[in-house]
Amino acid sequence: MDPGFCPDCGTILPLLRMAKTVICYSCHSEYDAPAFGTMEVEYTIPFNSYENKKSDQAERTADEEADGPIVNRQCPKCGNDQMSYATLQLRSADEGQTVFFTCTKCKFKMSENS
Repeated sequence: MDPGFCPDCGTILPLLRMAKTVICYSCHSEYDAPAFGTMEVEYTIPFNSYENKKSDQAERTADEEADGPIVNRQCPKCGNDQMSYATLQLRSADEGQTVFFTCTKCKFKMSENS
């Protein structure tokens, strides 16, 4: 018997919550906690610290500092010919998306509805 799977039909068992038993979604068999064996879940959530960000920032090139893919578009503020962009669907689904541009040199931001 594989832990976490129904021994009768092989379906993945639902997670064991506060209840002492679980019921298979498929064959409706009922099992106690030992059906899960000694399964353990462990995970780590990494966070970026402010200090790491400051030290890494000095080593980055202009391409790495971009807020997204780079396109040939002139910045209206400084005249630089490269801007990065990102898109979001801010309006209804049948309308175009909004494109946010950021100058790779002066970081000027502008948006355009497409």
